[in-house]
Amino acid sequence: MIIMKFGGTSVQNEAAISRVIEIVRARLERKPVVVVSALSKVTDLLYKICDEAAARHTEQAKEHIEALRERHLGLAEELLSGTEFLDEAYTKVDALCQELDAFVHAVCVVGDLTPKSRARIISRGEVLSSTLICYAMNARGIRTNLVDAKKLIITDDDYLKGEPDKKAICAAVPAEIEKAYRNVEAVITQGFVSSARDGSTTVLGRGGSDYTASLLGMALQAEEVQIWTDVDGVMTADPRVVEHPVTLREIAFEEAAEMAHFGAKVLHPMTIEPAVRLGIPIYVLDSTHPDSKGTGVFGSERIPDGIKAVSSKENIQVINIFSTKMLGASGFLSKVFGVFSDHKVPVDMISTSEANISVTVDGGTDLSAVVAELSEFADVTVDRDKSQISVIGKNLHAEAGLFAALSKALGPNGIHMISQGATFINLSLVVDRSICKETVRLIHQYLFENHA
Repeated sequence: MIIMKFGGTSVQNEAAISRVIEIVRARLERKPVVVVSALSKVTDLLYKICDEAAARHTEQAKEHIEALRERHLGLAEELLSGTEFLDEAYTKVDALCQELDAFVHAVCVVGDLTPKSRARIISRGEVLSSTLICYAMNARGIRTNLVDAKKLIITDDDYLKGEPDKKAICAAVPAEIEKAYRNVEAVITQGFVSSARDGSTTVLGRGGSDYTASLLGMALQAEEVQIWTDVDGVMTADPRVVEHPVTLREIAFEEAAEMAHFGAKVLHPMTIEPAVRLGIPIYVLDSTHPDSKGTGVFGSERIPDGIKAVSSKENIQVINIFSTKMLGASGFLSKVFGVFSDHKVPVDMISTSEANISVTVDGGTDLSAVVAELSEFADVTVDRDKSQISVIGKNLHAEAGLFAALSKALGPNGIHMISQGATFINLSLVVDRSICKETVRLIHQYLFENHA
């Protein structure tokens, strides 16, 4: 059994979905479980609907829902015209949109958009796309069952970023998939969508469809997890920043996890962990070129040492925490990071000295509460408009010339912070945001292109 996840750009229109169906058809003998995202840009539209509902803008919310309805009904016509499935699909899609409209109207009337209500709204994109694609697969001769992801992916009650209950998932998924696979050739479900233990809708957070795929792979002990996107695998840098990045044909689980965490857009940061647990290979593949090899993500033992990629997070903040109470004191670090934990603010990089701790967080994070609490026992400053650049690869400490290349790339520009992971998988720098892209290009040039 294999897991095949298709992102929003891979299911954005009739041509893309037709390609997806043929990709699945070529792999039917491997019993695919297909995971789909919402159509491209639909989740963004659903977030706008949430904003209009919170502001009690009933008419604007209704206009957005009508645009959503027209897009999906138009796609149903394109995919299913002339087939026996068109009327049923049209009715189902229309009903799903009408339900959404009624729910959003109720939120507008009450004027209180709770996290629980927001999750219910933003999950509708995957429900619509999976419904349409299931009908299309059946119409084109692939007997397919649709499974509600809420029966498969169980989380806590953090509605907008559910923490998966892996034990519950492993208990539920095999039986549900086995039942769904009776008398069919394929099974399809939603990415991103999950449920709390009481059945309420939760979601896994933006980009969570990859995580769904990996969790299903873990629960089913799948042969492999395939992440189908619109690029040919994992590259040495973001092609939107670097003109000539190279596709990496094989990388280690640990390297892929670091790339995802430190800014690479191809894999969701949480995707790797469930697969690593059972050593399940992950393949990142291009749905627009199904015959391309893409990138395989494997156990570390088969991957050579060396630099694999340069990635970046363009917008971060650096929090500097100074206190003489750190000197010789036990428990100070625990106290500091307890504040971040209490406010659910994730930290990326950490650097410490005798009396100072510096950490980085996402640039969009509201730090007012964290800074206020830290300021009760330390001097705190926040540096904004910074970027994080990371060089990633196995055993970087043994890589001759790395620091020389970084020094050349940075030139006279200052480094605000530097950190190397204990496992020597990444070396990260904090620089001014204004020089981020150019610095990434120069680092990539020194590390990769000069040796091409």
